[in-house]
This record gives sequence, structure tokens and C-alpha cells, in this order.
Amino acid sequence: MRLPIQVLVYPVKPKDESWEYLLLKRTEDRGGFWQGVTGHTEGRESIEQAASRELLEETGFIPSFLMKTDFSYTIPLKDLDKENYPEGTEELDEYVFVARINQDDLPSIDSLEHTEWKWCSYDEAISLLYWDTNKQALEYIKKFLEE
Repeated sequence: MRLPIQVLVYPVKPKDESWEYLLLKRTEDRGGFWQGVTGHTEGRESIEQAASRELLEETGFIPSFLMKTDFSYTIPLKDLDKENYPEGTEELDEYVFVARINQDDLPSIDSLEHTEWKWCSYDEAISLLYWDTNKQALEYIKKFLEE
């Protein structure tokens, strides 16, 4: 049984005077949309541990730093997903992280979860993201990186 907690990690790397953001495209059976690295906690791991594990599992990257931001939000659960959570769970909290990637390697994605990856400018990333909450999280990350 899962806890009603998820993480969203935006891997970033510097490019010229700005930043690039890594997006992953879900397989069609998982929605076929673009997003950052997402996942849930497993067992007794902390959200920081979940963010680090999901980043490694979904990209193969080990960040030079991984930081939880002050940005989070609540997502209503779809009926089909409710069976994975304790009875009565109607929503889950998603916590947003930023991960600086210094590796020049290409991401290593799992074809069962994702079909494509892309390093994007902020404008391109915003235009590709499907969920409004993901767009708001990216906007927060951009402002954070500019400080």
C-alpha cells in the first residue's frame, strides 16, 4: 500500500546564460504527456530519498545537488488509482525538487515508462508540459534558479 505522497523532480543543467530542463514523455498507456521525473515513496523512505531514487531510476543521473523546494500541491486521485492507497484516500501531496545535473551523458530512460526525453529551454518546457501543476512547479524552479 502506497502513502499518498509523490515527488516531482526537475533535472536542470546550465546552458549559456540560462538553464535547460529535462522532460520525459510518458508512454501512451501512461498518458503520453511530457513531465519531469515523478514517482512515489517506497516503504519508509523519505521524500528526499524517493526523489533521488526516482531520478536515478528514470534517467540514470546522479545530481551534483538535489534540493526540495518550498513548492508543493495536492492532486485528486483518479478512481483507478485509489486501490493503491489506504482506504478513504482521495488525494495525494506532490513535493517539488530541483536536481542539478553536471553529467554530459544522455539520460537512460525505461521504455516501459517513457518514450522520449528532451533537454528544453524554459519556454519550450512550459509549452510541452500537460499538467498546470507541473507548469506552476517549473515556473517556481525557474524563479528559484534566477535568485
